[in-house]
Amino acid sequence: MKLGVIKERRPAEKRVAASPDTVKKLIDLGFDVIIETGAGDGASISDAAFAAAGASIAKDLKGAVSDADVIFSVQGLEGKDAKLAKKGTLQLANLNPFLDSDRLKPYADAGLMAVAMEFVPRITRAQSMDVLSSQSNLAGYKAVIDAAATFGRAFPMMMTAAGTIAPARVMVMGAGVAGLQAIATAKRLGAIVSATDVRAAAKEQVESLGGKFVMVEDEETENAETSGGYAKEMSDAYKAKQAALIAETLAKQDIAITTALIPGRPAPVLITEEMVKSMKPGSVIVDLAVENGGNCELAKAGEIVEAHGVTIVGHQNVPSRLAADASALYARNLMHFITPHVKDGKLEIDFEDEVVSESLVTKDGAIVHPRLTGGENNA
Repeated sequence: MKLGVIKERRPAEKRVAASPDTVKKLIDLGFDVIIETGAGDGASISDAAFAAAGASIAKDLKGAVSDADVIFSVQGLEGKDAKLAKKGTLQLANLNPFLDSDRLKPYADAGLMAVAMEFVPRITRAQSMDVLSSQSNLAGYKAVIDAAATFGRAFPMMMTAAGTIAPARVMVMGAGVAGLQAIATAKRLGAIVSATDVRAAAKEQVESLGGKFVMVEDEETENAETSGGYAKEMSDAYKAKQAALIAETLAKQDIAITTALIPGRPAPVLITEEMVKSMKPGSVIVDLAVENGGNCELAKAGEIVEAHGVTIVGHQNVPSRLAADASALYARNLMHFITPHVKDGKLEIDFEDEVVSESLVTKDGAIVHPRLTGGENNA
């Protein structure tokens, strides 16, 4: 069995889909691991470190994937490169299949079995494979660090002989994995933290981390969560009530961190221009949903902009800004995914396994996932 790991080619992508630790474990499973030269440079992992772990180093992409049975990648092969892999190769990657669907057909045409790791179901036994959680956790942390670096004041309350400095007020919008880590990090830095989410179940989690929960509670919120644990799209009437409450709260904040995403749809707008105008001069907004359209109406992907005296941070691919740790966690996610499908040194993919069936997007020359073929509601 041969397993290829590629050097990522998308802008701002510094992560790599393997680490020396996972290379050793994959070799123990029976894989010959081939790493494209320079694949780990952005994550501070040298070719020599991979070679010391037992991997072979390929001089280019073709050398890494042309004979591979399995390809590990962070963002997948580009569509034009799919033909470099042999028919039937299994590719594990973050594919963003709803918003970047154009490359799925080249995968199908090349005969790849492509797995979208973000489709791995959120079930107990798949927690170790959950790339959304592992990467969002780091993104939530980094969002607070970015906010602190941009904010012109200190986070904690400081009592000095010259007077007292008031603590910063931070509002986190969306209490999923990224949001909860943002709450915890902001609290560690000494801020007063509040948070909002459409899911009533998030209240206990927010309060357990020391945050104040801000939410319009009505009958609609009782069914605001999908079976997979994601937030549902809410009605216009609910959005209006929630927006009024958020606008009132936001005006008192120094920092807002937005994390709200809805699978298969553009990110919901949570902060309008009018809300930005209501914030205090010098306030900061960090929009973690900017690549999906943004939670802040004025956020721009890949830019830090100032509007109405407020700095709006729109970094793309935030986990990649912590490439070493993000790569280590992501590499383990992939290793845990493939391990159950190796029997006595042979790759035997169990297509009846719920984890595989719910994440496989192309197979036998076709796009097969029902959420991509119209056979299942995207929410």
